[in-house]
Amino acid sequence: MTKHLPAKELGLLLLLAALWGAAYSFIRIGVETIPPITLISARTFLAGSLLLVILRLRKLSLPMDGLTWRRFCIQACLNSAVPFTLIAWAEQHVNAGLAVILNALTPIFAFLITAIFTRHESVTLPKLLGVLLGIAGTCLIVGMSVLQDNSSQFLPQLAVMLASVCYAMGAIFGRNFKGLDPMMPAAGSLICGSMMLIPLSLVIDHPWTLNPSRQSMLALVALSVFSTALAFAIYFRLVDTLGSIATTAQAYLRVPIGVGIGIVFLHEQTSTTLLIGLVLVVAGVIAMTLPASIWRIRRAPPLKTGSPH
Repeated sequence: MTKHLPAKELGLLLLLAALWGAAYSFIRIGVETIPPITLISARTFLAGSLLLVILRLRKLSLPMDGLTWRRFCIQACLNSAVPFTLIAWAEQHVNAGLAVILNALTPIFAFLITAIFTRHESVTLPKLLGVLLGIAGTCLIVGMSVLQDNSSQFLPQLAVMLASVCYAMGAIFGRNFKGLDPMMPAAGSLICGSMMLIPLSLVIDHPWTLNPSRQSMLALVALSVFSTALAFAIYFRLVDTLGSIATTAQAYLRVPIGVGIGIVFLHEQTSTTLLIGLVLVVAGVIAMTLPASIWRIRRAPPLKTGSPH
């Protein structure tokens, strides 16, 4: 990896942040006329199928052993089927901008789960600071809606935070896929997720009776192709070319981009409280994900006394 990052890779990093930031607006448009379960079953199936095509073009194929596919199913519950559906349901009631802010809590929940249960990473002062900032931002956002007697927002906000907990657990469980090409768990879990959700869609939503709008259908296609399949492909390329630490920079960009897209294209309203909460959450994520070397204070060499020998 070069010291100065190539302009092409930086451009891809910005594109990745935009694709994942736009996902929340695509979901918001999609659920206007497509029920959440049907929307996400289609999203996971289309995106998983595209990733399978990409794997085939790379001359790779998914493993066929039962243990790996059981792990794909668990990963699907944690990283696609359940959190995707929770967010889609929530966005029937809350703005895309609010959803993207609350979903940025994933690293904070991952740290808390790690510190309390798995304990496979050390607890550091910057990470504790990040947790406090993230919790403060969340309390400000969620707490103000309750105090303002807008309790109808509480359950959808809670659903987005539960989705963040799922993502955090998925990130920890993903350690079981060491040795596999990173795109394989993504494709396998998305396919498993679609297989879980399609029967539910058929039984609950009766999709053949739906009459989705053109905007919702376009949003579904964009969500599946661009914000899921293409985003995963770019992500894994950047992990290979920039490294995992540099690639996490998209998390800092994704939140303001996602909020901005909601404001510009969906005409969503923001408040001072929401913006302050956004700043606190993003600051918390940055504090938790910056490499430890950034926080080290380099000590000055001791003063020499007397003449050198």
